[in-house]
Amino acid sequence: MSAWAVRGRTAVAGALPRLAAIPVALLLGVILLWLVDAPPLETVRLLIEGSLGSKQRFGDTLMVWVPLALASASLVVTFRAGLWNIGVEGQIVLGAIFTSWVAREVSAPAAVLLPLMILAGALGGMFWGGVVGLLRVRGNVNEIFGGLGLDFVATGLVIYLVIGPWKRAGIASTGGTEPFPNAAWFPTIAGLRVSPLAVAIALVALIVVFLLLRGTQFGLRLRAVGQNGRSATRLGIPTERYLMYAFLLGGALAGLAGTVQAAALQHKLVPSISGGYGFLAILVVLLANFRATWSGAIALFFAMIAVGSVQWQLKLDLHSSLGGVFEGALVLVTLLIGGWQVTRARRKAARAATSAEGVS
Repeated sequence: MSAWAVRGRTAVAGALPRLAAIPVALLLGVILLWLVDAPPLETVRLLIEGSLGSKQRFGDTLMVWVPLALASASLVVTFRAGLWNIGVEGQIVLGAIFTSWVAREVSAPAAVLLPLMILAGALGGMFWGGVVGLLRVRGNVNEIFGGLGLDFVATGLVIYLVIGPWKRAGIASTGGTEPFPNAAWFPTIAGLRVSPLAVAIALVALIVVFLLLRGTQFGLRLRAVGQNGRSATRLGIPTERYLMYAFLLGGALAGLAGTVQAAALQHKLVPSISGGYGFLAILVVLLANFRATWSGAIALFFAMIAVGSVQWQLKLDLHSSLGGVFEGALVLVTLLIGGWQVTRARRKAARAATSAEGVS
């Protein structure tokens, strides 16, 4: 069998849990809607119409998709190295803080200022990801605990800046800093909130992550480290160095999400600048089976739910948080089906091994 055929069969096998989960999750969704006395077809129609029904709504959906896709790309990188980078939220915040500092302190035309802000956001996220990495590699602190702790530190830091040194003149409010100068705003399409620059950043990031992990020596080594660090070390791969690479690259991608939040959406620094995308991206990547090829599309689906579910509250008197319930159900069903497949495969392998021993 050719290598391409093997890859195709592997891709199909990896996609089965996701594909099988969709009808099951839809069935659960229909049952849930029936329990709350909501018409399923009308609910789906409002979701699509609310997220894609006009240029404005499609633009809003894209601007939710961009930071979610960037955060998902960040997690794909760290998951490939076997790391649960729960600190993405904090890395988004630090990216937004670094971006905001450049926007506030650097006086330059947009052609100079915007690239500096993008670079600063990536460096901010990279710095915070590097701290998590150092705690993991040098301090032997599990990245889950280190990342969560630094998430709280980042949240406290942004609140301090908003009500302290960067507060609006005469106002100590959590509503945010002074708006950035116009040169620090990402350009948008006339009449829409969508920024082509932000969308381009997300698309480039997804493509780079896909190519980097799939077709380079770096990607192969990162996979080896994630699958079995001890074996990778025996093969001469500097395991700790590659763990740091994963944290730094993942942090940079998350920091870019912070740049988009600050410069393309809020146009200032606010305490809730992360938007919860770091945690939502975990669901996206779990549903994508940790693959960059799926994470972008699933992030778009989640963005549609986030934007379109607002119509449920307006038209059907259903709370928009019902969309989050559906997202969680979809991920849970996917994990259950995937776990069942793994268990089934292991039992088959065990039976085959037992049969082989009996024959010998």
